[in-house]
Amino acid sequence: MTGHEEAAEAIRRAATDRGLTVTAAESCTGGMVAAALTDVAGSSAIFERGYVTYSNAAKSEMLGVSPDTLAAHGAVSEPVVREMAQGARDLARADIAVAISGIAGPGGSDTKPEGRVCFALATDRGTDVETVEFGALGRAAVRAAARDRALALIRAALET
Repeated sequence: MTGHEEAAEAIRRAATDRGLTVTAAESCTGGMVAAALTDVAGSSAIFERGYVTYSNAAKSEMLGVSPDTLAAHGAVSEPVVREMAQGARDLARADIAVAISGIAGPGGSDTKPEGRVCFALATDRGTDVETVEFGALGRAAVRAAARDRALALIRAALET
């Protein structure tokens, strides 16, 4: 079993035991978190839906991210992932929502380099945000690292 498979199974067990549900709002990972969660047998008890919102329009239309927030901060920012997570949690009626937006590469800029990924985790205790600089690992590696970090955030929330 791989690391993300172990994490997804641990999330399924913990969420099932506590009667909680999980959702994901993803940009640069393109559904990898939702796929990891639903690869686990019994995941339908904890995961009903997820959101892949690759464009700014999708973030606004599907999750309620403010166009003003997007214009002021850009898609790869903590304010945007905060709104993504809160919107996903509300719309999916989930207990826990994780959101991800980043620069998987290739490319990036001086202000938003390749490998920068912003995360948010929304629960009944509020919404926490963080930015991780994975570095220019290549597109596949950044996406996998972002998936794994998102799963770790959900798992940690279930263990507290």
